[in-house]
Amino acid sequence: MHDPFQGTLPPGQKIDLTNCDREPIHIPGHIQAHGVLLALDPSTLNVLQASDNTLQYLGVPAQAVLGKGMDALLGSEQLDFLSSALRTERLEDNPLYLFTAHVLGSGPFHVIVHLHGGLLLMELEPTRTSPVRQPDFYELMKRSVARFQSARTVSEFCQMVAEEIRRVSGYDRVMIYKFQKDWSGHVIAEDMARDMGLPSYLDLHYPASDIPSQARALFLLNTVRMLPDAQYAPSRVVPELNPLTGKPLDMSFAFLRGASQMYTEYLINMGVRASLTLAISAGDQLWGLVACHHYSARQVPYDVRTACEFLSRVVSLQVVDKGRHEETKYRERMGEVHRCMVQNVARQEHLVDVLTGCTPGVREFVECGGAAVLAEGECRLLGNTPSELQVRLLVEWLKTAQGSEIFATDQLPALYPDAKAFKEAACGLLALPISRPRGEYVLWFRPETIQTVNWAGDPYKPVEIGPMGDRLTPRKSFELWSQTVEGRSLPWVDVELEAARRLRESLTEIVFRRSEEISRLNLELFRSNQDLDSFAYVASHDLKEPLRGIYNYATFLTEDYAKTLDDAGRQKLATVIRLSKRMQVLIDSLLHFSRLGKSPLRIEPLPLGPLVDEALENVESRLKETGAVVSVPRPLPTVHADHTGLIEVYSNLLSNALKYNDKPERKVEVGYVAEGEPGFPVEAEGFKECFYVKDNGIGIPENSKEEIFRIFKRLHPQADFGGGTGAGLTIVKKVIERHGGRIWLTSREGEGTTFYFTLGRE
Repeated sequence: MHDPFQGTLPPGQKIDLTNCDREPIHIPGHIQAHGVLLALDPSTLNVLQASDNTLQYLGVPAQAVLGKGMDALLGSEQLDFLSSALRTERLEDNPLYLFTAHVLGSGPFHVIVHLHGGLLLMELEPTRTSPVRQPDFYELMKRSVARFQSARTVSEFCQMVAEEIRRVSGYDRVMIYKFQKDWSGHVIAEDMARDMGLPSYLDLHYPASDIPSQARALFLLNTVRMLPDAQYAPSRVVPELNPLTGKPLDMSFAFLRGASQMYTEYLINMGVRASLTLAISAGDQLWGLVACHHYSARQVPYDVRTACEFLSRVVSLQVVDKGRHEETKYRERMGEVHRCMVQNVARQEHLVDVLTGCTPGVREFVECGGAAVLAEGECRLLGNTPSELQVRLLVEWLKTAQGSEIFATDQLPALYPDAKAFKEAACGLLALPISRPRGEYVLWFRPETIQTVNWAGDPYKPVEIGPMGDRLTPRKSFELWSQTVEGRSLPWVDVELEAARRLRESLTEIVFRRSEEISRLNLELFRSNQDLDSFAYVASHDLKEPLRGIYNYATFLTEDYAKTLDDAGRQKLATVIRLSKRMQVLIDSLLHFSRLGKSPLRIEPLPLGPLVDEALENVESRLKETGAVVSVPRPLPTVHADHTGLIEVYSNLLSNALKYNDKPERKVEVGYVAEGEPGFPVEAEGFKECFYVKDNGIGIPENSKEEIFRIFKRLHPQADFGGGTGAGLTIVKKVIERHGGRIWLTSREGEGTTFYFTLGRE
């Protein structure tokens, strides 16, 4: 069998801050005072060691018992029963009550035996008679177990257990103490005598050092620990070393095992005189403890102790099931949101709507303070979250700091220092990447729990002078000690991480299917645009020749047959010539537009100042005609663009600004706004600069702001404002979009218009 105490301190070595976790509590060298311990050779049943209190209980000193066979201590009937038990019962590391008998004429004693380390340990506990009629423990257990079945949550279940164990045992206080991941403890249930004015310990936290590792290991071996009186006088085991093994007696499974002086001092400093501790395990892991406290000496009989042990074993069997039930309900809720999202795919066009269009939705998927969805360039915030800018910067960090799997932390500021600025909203982060390269994520946030954890005393035990000299002493008071845990949120549990992984698989599949569909549509659109460009080019090119013939023949008729035709005929020919000219201009514009998609862009560094001057030269005649003033408030930057295309953009925008203006003093302003400067438009977010051409002209109606970019669309009659084909802004829009930018406008009728545009991200 594996020894959980291998490597502990040898007997007598001083305990201090560096080795308290290895105190050899399984070989204390003494027992508690309320019984007698005998260590026997299992082959001969001779006494090898005995506690030195045999004179008090058996009427003879320990030396008189050593070497004696059990036939000298027990009657023949009990001796036969003991011999039979050694042959038939499983006694290895399993204390078993055999019988109640007189020993050397004294008693009666409850006789409890077990085998360990090649020795037979026999514990003799004096029976106690009580004038009070003892309860029917079978009925008590049956009622308790039936009550436990009605509990719906772990907390409710543990509260019932605390109440039932206190009712059975009669202790002043019973607590259920659950271990955390760091082995600190948390009191999750409590029942106590209401007439004693005791302070409640419910929801208190205890440092891991209160129950050190070797004590936790021992509780996995021996699940019951009773201390009837913390002020007991210990009874030494003689001789100190066992003659058969040559080692101190290992009392890991003995009920009478002596308590650590640290533990007895700890209880005394709490005002507790007696205790009973029962282990709760989940499989092979220690889950928690049932701690029973009494404020005067108290020894419970073996049958009561057994009843309490039975209840604690019921807890061990059911606490995992209750936790799984809670986990199942939580998992079902997350599964409901998961299904809603998947079903929502067919009804929603945009991924961000898919993720946020459910009720319950992303915000309710896991327990959190807020959530964010970043997809298709959009950022949608739900609940208590950092700002959009903070979220976008966080995602940029995630893209470099995190792999393709989900990311979870309850200490985000420790990993990402910028998170200190928004820790009230996001100290904990669960990040689900949909498409890491594109920065598409679902994020859940948990706020900082400035956990003022109520500790039962200072968790950092000081070194003081105590009964054992310079040693680690337990606390001298039991007042609340508040430890503030900063920069942490509630941790993410396994069931949440598992659900997030499943959701990511579904979302990845959705994105993959959508990407395939978009690729197919883009290919069709590309082919369609190619066909349309080819058609526009061929049509406009081929139309020019017959149109030129119509124009020429109409001109010849006018010149050669002017005297033959009457006024009506001459007027009709003049109309044919005029319409032919207009048609020629329209065809030239269409041909030019179609060529835009065919000719490659020559991107190069372009100082905008000289380029705008060149565009102004193109509209010089209209400038002189209108007397307009064009201003450039500050030097324009250098951009990376196609020279011919950008000349066309500025020439068209300046021409329109000069043309559609009825003010006596026409003003045009050409400028830009840099990112981060006041007035930088939200529409330009993600770009370094936003460029504009502003005028004080006639303005554009609100309902026509999109129409004006359609080819050959004019808002005014052909004869008004100098005519035109209505293709200029369509060409401007196409040039800018080919540069990876966008164009939009703001306008007020009668006051003027400002055209804004961006160029591709450098």
